Amino acid sequence: MAEKLVKKSKEVFYRGKNVSELVNLDTREFAKLVKSRARRAILRNYDVIEQFVKKCGVRNKKNKLIKTHDRALVIVPKMIGKIVGIHNGKEFVKITIVDEMLGHRLGEFSPTRKIAKHTTVGKRAVKP
Repeated sequence: MAEKLVKKSKEVFYRGKNVSELVNLDTREFAKLVKSRARRAILRNYDVIEQFVKKCGVRNKKNKLIKTHDRALVIVPKMIGKIVGIHNGKEFVKITIVDEMLGHRLGEFSPTRKIAKHTTVGKRAVKP
């Protein structure tokens, strides 16, 4: 009686909707699910977001990194799985967009400052 235990992957939900359902939603429909600040940003920058999503779809077929300086762009479901280079002021930080990033902004995942490591007393902070 050796039974195989089948592991089911845990389904990820965002505001009561499955991620596969969210990908099929229009960006404006997704805006109704996020909080008010992100909703306002999505609806005001709808054209910019749609242009970026379209750019991601075309370039991702060629496996190219999509670079952007727009750190204020809100992450929508159509961006899930894409690899984006987000500028942090010095270089492009390579980020893979996952489902837990929905509703956040691109700039949150590309820190602009390094953490200073302090040494012993009397010495200055050293940047790694």
